[in-house]
Amino acid sequence: MQDIVKKIAIVDYQLGNLYSVEQAFKHLGVEAVVTNDKDIIANADALVLPGVGAFADAMENMKKLDLVAPVKDFVATGKAFMGVCLGLQILFTESEEFGSSKGLGIVDGQIRKFSNNLPDNSNAKVPQIAWNRLLEQQIAWKDTPLKELPEGGFQYFVHSYYAVPEDQNVILSTTRYEGFEYCSSIIKKNIFACQFHPEKSGEQGLSIYKNWIQKI
Repeated sequence: MQDIVKKIAIVDYQLGNLYSVEQAFKHLGVEAVVTNDKDIIANADALVLPGVGAFADAMENMKKLDLVAPVKDFVATGKAFMGVCLGLQILFTESEEFGSSKGLGIVDGQIRKFSNNLPDNSNAKVPQIAWNRLLEQQIAWKDTPLKELPEGGFQYFVHSYYAVPEDQNVILSTTRYEGFEYCSSIIKKNIFACQFHPEKSGEQGLSIYKNWIQKI
């Protein structure tokens, strides 16, 4: 990976797993800068939007730091973009977390909460904090960041909410939690985004970052 020289920016909106994402790139021999500088974001070859926390807080921070337009403008350029966990969720139109909160609106759809009455277990724990499997959907994983993962491969999840895209054709993988199947990653043109944490998912997770980098 050392021969790849690309400018990768990790969006710092003061709410997220920035260090672990940065370390994943370092492990691959690729430098990535954590920043909320709009010029650096605009001039990057690729952009990562990570995140851990509440949807409404994320959007409030994005607005306070004047990052909404820079992120949307970057996506519109067609350059490689990756969302991780909360970074996937705020791409969507809105979330039902704490009533209703508007997202970036880059991907049409909603973010909904896991029911406490999931089909397999009325006492199922929310949030899901667990290793769980990725299931292949209509889009084959070949030529995507998931291409090295086996069907049913495990990734690490920490979340209470899940994405419901309006266009089901953008769903790259699904995952089952207590009998409930939901979207766990999407791919749409230059956007790849996942609900799980590749940077916390061992070698298979790192392969996702590696394959994403190779498409830049």
